[in-house]
Amino acid sequence: MVVGELPDLPHLPELPARGLGADIIGRTAALLVDLPVEVVPSGYRTASRPGHEYRTAVDLIRRDIDALEEAIERAGVAPPAVKIQAAGPWTLTAGIELARGHRVLTDFGALREFTDSLGEGITLHAAEVARRIGVPVVVQLDEPSLPTVLAGALKTASGYGMVPAVAEPDARDTLGRVVEAARAATGQPVIVHCCAPRPPIGLLREAGADALAIDATLLEGIPATLSDQLGEAWDAGVTMLLGLVTGTEPARPPTLAEAAAPALRLVDRLGFPRSLLAERAIPTPACGLAGATGTWARRALGLIRDVGKAFVEPPESW
Repeated sequence: MVVGELPDLPHLPELPARGLGADIIGRTAALLVDLPVEVVPSGYRTASRPGHEYRTAVDLIRRDIDALEEAIERAGVAPPAVKIQAAGPWTLTAGIELARGHRVLTDFGALREFTDSLGEGITLHAAEVARRIGVPVVVQLDEPSLPTVLAGALKTASGYGMVPAVAEPDARDTLGRVVEAARAATGQPVIVHCCAPRPPIGLLREAGADALAIDATLLEGIPATLSDQLGEAWDAGVTMLLGLVTGTEPARPPTLAEAAAPALRLVDRLGFPRSLLAERAIPTPACGLAGATGTWARRALGLIRDVGKAFVEPPESW
């Protein structure tokens, strides 16, 4: 489905409904080098040896690469590039505990160790996908937890307290190390995805992101400072992956114009010509399709592709 509907940039799909090890934290933990994890009642925790879910996650990734390779071979045409995804360092370390029960991000030494291991793991993963598929690989780092980490709104592992807020310079530098590692490994632009209502656009740019993936349906009424950051990013040539189509089937599927409307309103509000969407915007599902049925996933991807074509050749009604 992904290869057929997204021939210009298919991705290695993530299917978290398969259970522990297939979710964003378990899947990314499987990429870590020399940092095994296990599952305990409270979630993922560092371990002296890999747990069952860790081994399952490694096996799922291998099988998924096999499936993508086979799908591209059946298509008969290699895509220009393939995208892979992994949790960014803040989302990853917010979702894993140390042996004593604290979140990894609360320990500076552990945070740095995980960050370096993540960069090395992404490098190896990207190399394997590139070797198997035979095309360049684009890395996307998912940071849904970053705004919570910055706001000091992340609960401790016990659930009774809050993890102190992380300073923006520290957040930028840590994310920047993984962005730099991914870019060095692939020679391609690096995407950073944050689907929060108020994504930290300025911080993500300063961390070195070449492209930003955000949920455009959540940008109505954003503060002027965030509007300015978006405008500055686009002005600087940053590509925006704009989430436009809901990840689960709505009561009434949107028309082409309704799906594109948040993107059109965004460029109009920022004072850019709508032609900018053809040059520096890529439509996407709002925040993945993990909760979608197969029928809606196919329809959503088809609609996204049609919106992308309409950015290039707008209908007269626009």
